[in-house]
Amino acid sequence: MTRFETLEVARDGRGVVTVTLARPDKHNAMNAAMIAELHGLARSLAADAAVRVVVLTGAGRSFCAGGDLGWMRAQMAADPDTRSREARSLAQMLGAWNTLPKPVIGRIQGQAFGGGVGLMAVCDVAVGVQDARFGLTETRLGLIPATIGPYVVARMGQACARRVFMSARLFDGAEAVRLGLLARAVPEAELDAAVEAEVAPYLAVAPGAVAAAKALTLELGGTVTEAQIDATVAALRERWESDEAAEGIAAFFDKRKARWAS
Repeated sequence: MTRFETLEVARDGRGVVTVTLARPDKHNAMNAAMIAELHGLARSLAADAAVRVVVLTGAGRSFCAGGDLGWMRAQMAADPDTRSREARSLAQMLGAWNTLPKPVIGRIQGQAFGGGVGLMAVCDVAVGVQDARFGLTETRLGLIPATIGPYVVARMGQACARRVFMSARLFDGAEAVRLGLLARAVPEAELDAAVEAEVAPYLAVAPGAVAAAKALTLELGGTVTEAQIDATVAALRERWESDEAAEGIAAFFDKRKARWAS
């Protein structure tokens, strides 16, 4: 398989491909390289008839800490066209994973924040460790969960999403199950067995039927539209341009509280 800068990809003899986010020193935060590699990989997996199941996981203590703040700070200093292009690249990557015509199983071995929750939401099913912490933490930084929004709301439903979408509060695996983000939360020692229990049924069913059933599910549940994607891209770009985002990200790098934090 192709060599990657930010990912590790392994395939077993059953056609199960495991994709590991491989920036553990950065808590697998997504930068431009990871976003591009995830997007390209989704396209190649979609076209590979030998792939039966995809498992998405992370290396180290975190599944994914969201968007790399260095990458975000660079967008704030960029021109408007660059900001729009980078926001759209993130939105398109999430869309490619959401519509991947293979079952995607999230193996959530650690914490996930912001865009990491978005990656969980585009999995068909996610199983996580029960003591991990999760949160849509963008508003702490003066940002919003924009490009991930359609997938998070689709996964949780509006009522559940509104409990955690704006407050940036953290929640554990048990609450992630109640919110619909995780299918199961298990002890760390049981994670691989729980993931295998989700993988195994797909090896006994017709791959074409699985792809068609997934496409139908997305259609019946309300496909994310181009207009919605455009709106999320514009919303993220506008927040990158805001005074609140400048203050929130500066406070993070300065290791101080933002001016609105009590």
